[in-house]
Amino acid sequence: MRSIKGRNTGPELVVRRIAHAMGYRFRLHRKDLPGTPDLAFAGRRKAIFVNGCLWHGHGCRLTRVPRSNRAFWVAKLTRNRARDERNAVALSALGWQHLVIWECETQDGELVVQMLRDFLG
Repeated sequence: MRSIKGRNTGPELVVRRIAHAMGYRFRLHRKDLPGTPDLAFAGRRKAIFVNGCLWHGHGCRLTRVPRSNRAFWVAKLTRNRARDERNAVALSALGWQHLVIWECETQDGELVVQMLRDFLG
């Protein structure tokens, strides 16, 4: 697990490239915001999280709980989802809106463009 990256992942880079090409400017991994969003649009008070389907328990075809040490993984994924929910509530309390883009959704560039357009205006 040491080699698992939390930043600059493939799906995150896809979203960043699309957002930049659309003309949006953003800050990366703002540590002063709950959950350290992958992209933060301070002027709009909006944050985007690009979540891996496995690590955050999306439930799509990419989500598969490992067969070995199953109890550990189920507990870990449950904690990850609870942490995501706490971060979303904390962001809302600060007056920020957030969007979660899942790893499986980044495979369709047009979907990401539409999601960004709808969320950022």
